[in-house]
Amino acid sequence: MKDKVLIRMRNWIAESGLVKGERLPPERALCETLGVSRAELRKANLVLEAEGVLERHVGRGTFLSKAPRPVNGHDAIERTISALAESTGPVEAMQARLALEPELAKLTALHGTPMQLRKMRQLASAMRAAPSWGAYEVLDSEFHEAIAAASGNSLLLALHKILNGVRLTVVWRRLNTSDGGPEASYHSFDEHDAILNALEQRDGAAAEAAMQAHLKSTLSMMGAASSPL
Repeated sequence: MKDKVLIRMRNWIAESGLVKGERLPPERALCETLGVSRAELRKANLVLEAEGVLERHVGRGTFLSKAPRPVNGHDAIERTISALAESTGPVEAMQARLALEPELAKLTALHGTPMQLRKMRQLASAMRAAPSWGAYEVLDSEFHEAIAAASGNSLLLALHKILNGVRLTVVWRRLNTSDGGPEASYHSFDEHDAILNALEQRDGAAAEAAMQAHLKSTLSMMGAASSPL
């Protein structure tokens, strides 16, 4: 499958006539239109979500993003993500996250607004109720992106967008797309709460340590086929 389904999905969006914020057809209908399986469609949509083309809201559906997409620069970022994903393995992606995301968490403890922190808490709660690994991965991506956005550093946020796009493409290629979601004991749930607790207490050092512990835990679990990055 590789990028063929992704290309089909991009072409369909370009020719669909959808306006920004409009909901896409149900998965079953899109699968029939594109001639792909539901698992393949979900994996392609994860990449488009990471690129900011789509927005997925659990329980409501998938929408064409409302956010304006700059004509200049976006294609270059997209090409960068695609090229890096071809030469990046799961371990490399995690090492890059370990280098960047703890610092973002520390900055967010200082600069994050109450509204941004509330959004992170809502995402953490929604992850516990995710009906599938695909739904969980979308929420997890939004959670980490929300932390990066609240850091107050636009350059680090841009770097995180590229990193997140690369790591989601890697996830897309190995994601467990079964209907079941993470079990209640899944390690990331409590680790996300620990990050949030530190952020809400405005403890930068604790937030940095909690993010580092979370990513190291995820790295140690990468041998399990059912664990997304």
